[in-house]
Amino acid sequence: MSTPALTTAPQAIDPTFENVWDEIVWRGLVHVSTDQEALRALLAGDPITYYCGFDPTAPSLHLGNLVQLLLLRRLQLAGHKPLGLVGGSTGLIGDPRPTAERTLNTRETVEEWVDRLRAQVERFLSFEGEYAARMVNNLDWTAPMSAIDFLREIGKHYRVGTMLKKDAVAARLNSDAGISYTEFSYQILQGMDFLELYRQYDCVLQTGGSDQWGNLTSGTDLIHRVEGTSAHAIGTPLITNSDGTKFGKSEGNAIWLDADMCSPYRMYQFWLSTTDADVIDRLKIFTFLTRAEIEEYEKLVETEPFRRAAQKRLALEVVATVHGVDATAAVIAASEALFGQGDLNGLDAATLRTALEELPNATVPAGTSVVDALVATGLVSSLSEARRAISQGGVVLDGTRVEDDAAVVEGTLPGGVSVLRRGKKTLAGIFIG
Repeated sequence: MSTPALTTAPQAIDPTFENVWDEIVWRGLVHVSTDQEALRALLAGDPITYYCGFDPTAPSLHLGNLVQLLLLRRLQLAGHKPLGLVGGSTGLIGDPRPTAERTLNTRETVEEWVDRLRAQVERFLSFEGEYAARMVNNLDWTAPMSAIDFLREIGKHYRVGTMLKKDAVAARLNSDAGISYTEFSYQILQGMDFLELYRQYDCVLQTGGSDQWGNLTSGTDLIHRVEGTSAHAIGTPLITNSDGTKFGKSEGNAIWLDADMCSPYRMYQFWLSTTDADVIDRLKIFTFLTRAEIEEYEKLVETEPFRRAAQKRLALEVVATVHGVDATAAVIAASEALFGQGDLNGLDAATLRTALEELPNATVPAGTSVVDALVATGLVSSLSEARRAISQGGVVLDGTRVEDDAAVVEGTLPGGVSVLRRGKKTLAGIFIG
């Protein structure tokens, strides 16, 4: 069965805004910044070069980083030139966390992660045309510099009193863990990055999360001291849910952009579960839907919330942006078929398998009774409960209602798996082994 063609929003700047600055403000992407009028004029003028840095402190970027990737792309679409920086040197240290010192990764690990993150960043930018992006690695200018040169040329421009006031540093100083000189120096390294990019590429704007504001202004202050000119910074808001919980977490695990660490199916379900209170803000930040389109979805949330049209569009747009239209189509087909709205036998085997891995599941031998499989997957707590559920017509195996408690599981779906459903919405996966 072929998956249906999907229509996604084109990546473009909304022409109803006079200036890209106005659009990113409307989308809620500016939590803090340097002079707003100067930034508005800067982004309305001739092409500028701007950058955002990503440290390889993990083998993949996550949804928090996606905010920055999409902001980089929006500014590029508006006629500016992005630099994607992957921190081969800063990744060896890591920016200070609020509560405890980071565990330092080996150089080999960081080098591997640099390559992986670089490939991820590259997927979101265009490297062709007048506003072509460039990728840079801060290890290129940090590694050749001696400690003495670093202290003389960069360190002398920093005042310890100012560094101590940075939020990340202050939080650690007030914690039981304290802060090492290594992590204390991180803000100097990030400031040096901005200075180097200003000198090499005339880069005049850095973006990052608002929790990085101290590091962002480290660069603007350094450029002002050394070069006697102004540079700018935009701090995006930290995304939280309307109930105050941390965004991008699912049962304690980050939603990674790497498909091997977080399947497209799992990412789709994450966005699909967005609350009505959050979905419009998410559409603004994470999609290229126009203001008019988002306002239409806002009306639907108010008048027909049960249809969850905004959540479905959000899930479609983001997963297609991250994983591509084909993978998204396969995920949607699997999601619908699992809940009885499509043909399970027509699904892509790999997509079906990854979907079942996100559900309660069990591995059983071929020929295992449905009764035993219900218990093994946790859909029921006992054999008697399993038999009762079957007798009441509440159990479905591979899309067919189970009539006999002697029925067995054979793994007849693509990839040699089976799907058990109890009631309308309680699902489990069966792997034959």
